[in-house]
Amino acid sequence: MIGRRPLILGGRELALGGHTWVMAVINLSPESHNLHTVAHNPSEALAMAETFAEAGARIVDLGGQSSHYANPTISEAEEVDRLAPVVELLAANGHLVSVDTWKPAVARAALAAGAHLVNDTGGLTNPEMRAVIAEWKVPTVLVYVEGENPHGVGEVDTAPDKARRTAALIEPRLTQLEAEGIHDVIIDPGIALNYRGDYLAYTKTQLEVIRASRFLHSLGRPVLIPIPRKKEDHRVMAYITMALEYGADLIRVHDVAQACDLVELFGRTPPAWGR
Repeated sequence: MIGRRPLILGGRELALGGHTWVMAVINLSPESHNLHTVAHNPSEALAMAETFAEAGARIVDLGGQSSHYANPTISEAEEVDRLAPVVELLAANGHLVSVDTWKPAVARAALAAGAHLVNDTGGLTNPEMRAVIAEWKVPTVLVYVEGENPHGVGEVDTAPDKARRTAALIEPRLTQLEAEGIHDVIIDPGIALNYRGDYLAYTKTQLEVIRASRFLHSLGRPVLIPIPRKKEDHRVMAYITMALEYGADLIRVHDVAQACDLVELFGRTPPAWGR
């Protein structure tokens, strides 16, 4: 894996192979269940981003729409109002900013405000979203989702060989994206999304996907493991540990300080850079 082509974000090179980059979540949705990552205004978000950067996170993932299917789906206009001022402020202060959305108009507004990465929880299945990504020529995260978007999911598939089957579904999408001019794709197996169904079975499936993430790596793209949130903190740390052990290129986390400490412990700290 050493010597792979780096991921370019905001003019910076993110070396791949032997490193794990930490993406820190900041929720701009007061509906979010993860209260410790909720920022209520741009100043709070900036303070949070600075703290995360000091801990070692290199990317901030901003979300204005809660992805939990039980929460309301807000309008594009409201989501933009939540996101755009924060994107602009964080980008102006040297942070690499990702925006978590499945709505094309929101992605476009966030990119206009200075975002460097689109984290598409709709799985890049919306042709309008793909057109935005191709137009702006920015890297994007393809999140595997069993539904049109996180608010349109049903019961989760917990059948065996989930990682292999997920990779098989993603592979033809990558070919399609290449044909549409979208080349810098990061793969996210979607194991942090909330689904209806058997919670315990899904918990075990999440572990199995990380353990078999070699199938995702075989697609030749950076692999982002989104760390699921659990009410048991020790289980969250177990997911982080496994993601590092199995060579995640990026991890998306709510527990940033702990994740960065584990990245260092595992010897996967990326090269330093200034802001």
